Amino acid sequence: MSAARNSHVRASRLYALLLIFFLVSLALVARAVKLQVAQTEFLQGQGEARFLREVDIPTTRGMISDRNGEPLAVSTPVESVWVNPGEVLQVPEKLGLLAKVLETDADELERKLTQRSAREFVWLRRRLHPDMASQIEALKIQGVYLQKEYRRFYPAGEVAAHVVGFTNIDDIGQEGLELAYNDWLIGEAGRKRVIKDRLGRTVEEVELVKQASPGKDLQLTIDRRLQYLAYTELKRTVLKHGARSGSVVLMDLHNGEILAMVNQPSYNPNQPDGSSEGLRNRAVTDVFEPGSVMKPFAVTSMLEAGIVTPGTPVETSPGTLVISGHTIRDHHNYGLLDVTGVLTKSSNVGVTKLALELSPEHMWDTYRRYGFGEATGSGFPGESAGVLRNHQRWRRLEHATIAYGYGISATALQLAQAYAVIASGGVLRQPTLIQGAINPPISMVDPVLARQVADMLETVTGPAGTGKQARVANYRIAGKTGTSRKASASGYASRYVASFAGFAPASNPRLVCVVIVNDPTGEQYYGGDVAAPLFANVVGGALRLMNVPPDDYPALFAQSATDAEGAAR
Repeated sequence: MSAARNSHVRASRLYALLLIFFLVSLALVARAVKLQVAQTEFLQGQGEARFLREVDIPTTRGMISDRNGEPLAVSTPVESVWVNPGEVLQVPEKLGLLAKVLETDADELERKLTQRSAREFVWLRRRLHPDMASQIEALKIQGVYLQKEYRRFYPAGEVAAHVVGFTNIDDIGQEGLELAYNDWLIGEAGRKRVIKDRLGRTVEEVELVKQASPGKDLQLTIDRRLQYLAYTELKRTVLKHGARSGSVVLMDLHNGEILAMVNQPSYNPNQPDGSSEGLRNRAVTDVFEPGSVMKPFAVTSMLEAGIVTPGTPVETSPGTLVISGHTIRDHHNYGLLDVTGVLTKSSNVGVTKLALELSPEHMWDTYRRYGFGEATGSGFPGESAGVLRNHQRWRRLEHATIAYGYGISATALQLAQAYAVIASGGVLRQPTLIQGAINPPISMVDPVLARQVADMLETVTGPAGTGKQARVANYRIAGKTGTSRKASASGYASRYVASFAGFAPASNPRLVCVVIVNDPTGEQYYGGDVAAPLFANVVGGALRLMNVPPDDYPALFAQSATDAEGAAR
């Protein structure tokens, strides 16, 4: 009986165990069916949530090009490296390798990651060199990831830096036209959902959330060939005369388009150093008292008022004139001149005597119509309007000095706009840097008077004028020299601004150019000695590059005859 009972107990236990196994298996099957059928979407979503990421789709910033399509600013794809500090710190033995590739201190890198260990995203280095990016990728370190971005590159470097400007690390415009047209140039990044593995690699693109939109291109009026020419000549002049700074503006009279705008000192926009001394576009932002380059506008006012003609005699002896206790001087005692001779010789005494016969209101109105006292409307950020005080506040001395360029401040760009009015027969066009900009002409001065002033300015570069060194072989040149003393806390110091403003060819003007050289040192500091040769080199080169036909036919024929005679000998 005992043996039968034991056998029955063992059988009962076996059945019970089998029942338990059956019930557990049934539960597992039921659970599996539930997970695989009823909760598939939920579980899939939970799994993807752990590896699903929404990432940016980088996009390019619009290209900036010159008038001929040559690139001045382009965006190129590069890699940037970022980390998840918590993951990287789990493999501290790899930090030394990473630091070596990044050319940084391993302890400093570890300290940086430890301080940010609560974050999931930390930039390590933006816009890597391709070789460095390849080395980082080869390390295959947990928590270290590469991300594509775009880096701005400026092929013309410092030559076009002041016009184009530059962007910051996030590709946002900081200076120049990069800043002024940032909303136009900047693209709009897209978004997409992707599944990444534990190493951060994308294994599947789930869906496009937002389409990336690239930035729009911007074509400038600048001609890169002329920009290089102007920059090279300006830099040579500044170095030769030990000047502090300088600017050149070259403009097309037919449409107001700026063909070249350069400054010294400059900077490399590919690696901007942040120094404000080199960053600003002096041709647009810096104002100065122009000196004698303002005399043609005073003469225009006199012609308009009918008080003179180009041949009206003016007595300038003894070369000095006292106004309100202040002595106005000429460089020499020029004696009896006519109004044309006042410009030819740049007589301060002569222009002052005539200006005092004008009403302050009329003279002020003439200057305003030439664009002084107002920004040119170029759209360049930080453009200065200069200073032209209202005529009601002029004293007699100020009325006199404004006639020869003191007591008024202007930029190089304003002077270019004003001389363009004379050269184009009294028509003002706003200077523009953007190709295709709407720029309607506005009549400001009687064309007959403008032509008379233009003819008078041509004598300045003649044998008796102060601007002989501005001549260009086989072309007729019109313009005006300027040499102004710089103001200081104690009055006007022995520091100067040398300038020349003019246009060519004089018979059918095409180009206007303004040259400013600030603080030349040494014995040569006059506009005729410093600025005029620079003008000749820039304008002469530009006329040839643009295939503008010569207009100084007598000189051209004389040279041809001399060449023929030499060949015959």
